[in-house]
Amino acid sequence: MKKVIIAPSTYIQGNGEIKNLAEHFLKLGSKKAYIIADAFIKNKYEKEIISSFEEKGTAYELVACSGECCDDEINKHIEALGESDVVIGIGGGKTIDTSKAVAYFKNVPVIIVPTAASTDAPCSRLSVIYTNEGTVDRYLFLKANPDLVLMDLDIIANAPARFLVSGMGDAMATYYEAMASNRTGSLVMAGGYASKTALAIAKLCRDTLLEDGVKAKLAAENHVCSEAFENIVEANTYLSGIGFESGGVAASHSVHNGLCTLEACHHFYHGEKVAFGVVCQLMMENNPDLDLIIKFFKSVGLPVCLKDFGIENITDEELMQVAETAVAPGETIHAMYMPLSPKYVFDVIKAADAYASKF
Repeated sequence: MKKVIIAPSTYIQGNGEIKNLAEHFLKLGSKKAYIIADAFIKNKYEKEIISSFEEKGTAYELVACSGECCDDEINKHIEALGESDVVIGIGGGKTIDTSKAVAYFKNVPVIIVPTAASTDAPCSRLSVIYTNEGTVDRYLFLKANPDLVLMDLDIIANAPARFLVSGMGDAMATYYEAMASNRTGSLVMAGGYASKTALAIAKLCRDTLLEDGVKAKLAAENHVCSEAFENIVEANTYLSGIGFESGGVAASHSVHNGLCTLEACHHFYHGEKVAFGVVCQLMMENNPDLDLIIKFFKSVGLPVCLKDFGIENITDEELMQVAETAVAPGETIHAMYMPLSPKYVFDVIKAADAYASKF
């Protein structure tokens, strides 16, 4: 049986690490760094981003990302890349996925510098491509994981605490989806079956969240680094990134994709929607951890029911659209052990919503 585990070539987490960006670029390229940054991040941290390049006399181009990881945005950067031989993505999930996709199509190394610990996207060899309207279009499977993931704790601590909390929702799915996928012997995104290492990492991810999540949220709200904060940054980014890709993905992320069809959910973050997906998956399995996870999500402020998204009068037609999207061919929900249909998933979501609403 082929078991595979994949990870970024290098993962660095520490204070003030963005000051070493040019040094890391020079280990991978020599001509020019093409830096894609969130527009807000570009304006706020431009001095920190470019200072190391200017000190070393290294060529660079710093451009803003429009905010959506879609074909139009990716192609825009591909055309502008020119002689640059390394792509550097600085920002949130959409900018990270855009940067990875550009590097993939141009066959150049990529450095990822997240400005929040809000998803597990930084470490993966995957880009989620959306439509211009913000609905998931497809997964782009890349040739390799990023060459370097650089986590500057000072920048991450200054991000809104909601980003860190959203990352906890995404990370909590790691363990439960890996267990569900392993139960059915499903192939994982790494290209084989889950190894004991990957499953152990997924469990460590969940245990770290339960132990340090609330403490880390309080540190994030006060924009300070604590040991608990650092542990959650690592769990949200590295443990979850390796755990989902090498351990398996199941129903939680498919429910997220279904929620993306609802306009009311468009302004909620990826991990917030995944958190409700976890509640639905645990209901689907009748998992004894359901109460524990609902209580944890509520303790850190993650959505556990549709009302938490501002949805109080969803129609059966709208909910069926969510269910149909979740069970579309190719969706990861098909790693679950039970027979699936739109009506079955519709019933599960409705039951999970009703149950979690009582907490």
